[in-house]
Amino acid sequence: MTEAGYKKLMDEIAHLESVERPQISRQIAEARDKGDLSENAEYDAAREAQGLLELKIAQLKATVANVRIIDESKLSSGVIQILSKVTIKNTKTGQQMTYTLVSEAEANLREGKMSVGTPIAKALIGKKQGDKVQVAAPSGTIEFEVVEVGI
Repeated sequence: MTEAGYKKLMDEIAHLESVERPQISRQIAEARDKGDLSENAEYDAAREAQGLLELKIAQLKATVANVRIIDESKLSSGVIQILSKVTIKNTKTGQQMTYTLVSEAEANLREGKMSVGTPIAKALIGKKQGDKVQVAAPSGTIEFEVVEVGI
């Protein structure tokens, strides 16, 4: 994982613990003050929200516990690997796309970050500029050409 991705996860954990958790605790306290808990839908909803929040915090902490931060300065730019910025072209349609290959925790296609676990990324790993790769998709096999590789 990149250092920026790690920091983003840590910031999210801090936000959930320092802002969201106390907010839900207040909601539970307010609902509890309203009387009979057996018929209090507001209390049940707040307890369920608390459970989901605690689950999300636990999942993020588990992700952070297993993280290895990658030193971007030690990566070579000629071969596609994690943290490579890759421009590929669909040989059939001519459409070009640029993605940065990142860990699954950092993946976000809207930001141009593709998980190394995707079929396209798996096919690209180890390739160089000018190489062609074939990726199996539900609609059939798609061929891509590596247009540019960078960091």
